[in-house]
Amino acid sequence: MPGGRLTHEDRRQVAHGLADGLGYAEIARRLGRPTSTISREVARNGGPGRYRAEHAQHATARRARRTTTTAPAAAPPDVGHGRDAGVVRDFVAQFAELMTHTGVPRMPARVLASLVTTDSGTLTAADLVALLRVSPASISKAVGYLERLELVRRERVPAGRRERYVIDDDMWLRTWLASARAHAMMADTAEAGVEVLGAATPAGARLDHMWRFFTSLSDDMAGGSTAAAFADALTVLAALVHAGVPLDSGRLATALGWPRERVATALHDAGRHPDVADPLALHHGPDGMYTVIARTERLTPEQRAALART
Repeated sequence: MPGGRLTHEDRRQVAHGLADGLGYAEIARRLGRPTSTISREVARNGGPGRYRAEHAQHATARRARRTTTTAPAAAPPDVGHGRDAGVVRDFVAQFAELMTHTGVPRMPARVLASLVTTDSGTLTAADLVALLRVSPASISKAVGYLERLELVRRERVPAGRRERYVIDDDMWLRTWLASARAHAMMADTAEAGVEVLGAATPAGARLDHMWRFFTSLSDDMAGGSTAAAFADALTVLAALVHAGVPLDSGRLATALGWPRERVATALHDAGRHPDVADPLALHHGPDGMYTVIARTERLTPEQRAALART
């Protein structure tokens, strides 16, 4: 029946459909079931890439036995307020499953999904233990993981020794900025590697590409870098092009009428953000002289060879 439980044969058809690349809606149509039934079935049992009919059948039987011997989990008062509790639980399970596919460990994903779906955005350890049916130690470890990602913070419950875990509306922004900082650190490390290995070596060239990539990614995530934000860097590059000869920072400062600190900052920005001057790039020689060169990665080896013959 369309509204009944999935049979073992139904689950085999779901597995075959996933293996053939069919979407949930098409699998549901072939089985005469609602699409939501198929999506919940797959989310509960490993996701699209790990769904196995035999495993799903056994897992469903285990869950059924558990519900006959154990009282339903107690949910905090504001979880799914005004909604069907079963529908809310299914959504929380799907949400947590999705996060595990992005690399979040299973227990932190379940804790975060539970917090996100509360009206108050806060739960105590006791709430989470009752809701997820796990040990307090599991909750503590999961919360510690989420704290390191700046997704959850702890608050002391007034007039008591207990703690509650809280999510804020800006938690995703904090995570985004933390990721941008991590990309900036990758860029700094790659830049140091270029200096150690030398840009002319294959490993140095690889690290140079890595540096440019993570610098651009970090800038984009942190708000982007526009030409207006690097006006001094562009002015210094224009000065070097106009001069047509290598110049050190002192001669640039004299020519531009700027303090040395301003020139140093502009040179740093021009070197750190090569996308600003693309297709040109700042070159700093070992003698302390600066020049502007073309970014040769814009050209294929054949194009460079042909230009060298002209």
